[in-house]
Amino acid sequence: MAVESVCSQDGGKLTIRVKGRFDFGKHLEFRAAYECQQPTLVVVDLKDATYLDSSALGMLLMLRDHVGGDDADIRVVNTSSDVRKILAISNFDKLFDIS
Repeated sequence: MAVESVCSQDGGKLTIRVKGRFDFGKHLEFRAAYECQQPTLVVVDLKDATYLDSSALGMLLMLRDHVGGDDADIRVVNTSSDVRKILAISNFDKLFDIS
C-alpha cells in the first residue's frame, strides 16, 4: 500500500505514512486511513513521499477538518526541503506543525 496508517493502542494518536507520489491517486487510501477514527493527534509522515501536488494539499485540509479544524493537532513530519517549500508557499505552515 502507498498509504499506511497506525493507531496507538489508546486510539489517541494516528500516524499516516505516504509513500511515493502524494497526489489525487492516493485520495481514497488517504481518506480511508483517518475517516473511521477520531484521534486527538495525527502525524502525517512524508519521509517516503517523492512528490506532492495541490490535491495533496486539499487532502491535508480535509484531514484537518475531520480532526477538528482550528483545534486539530496535526504534525507533518519528515518533509524534504522541496515539500517544506510547497507547504510554506501555500501557508500550510500556519495550519500544521511541519518538520
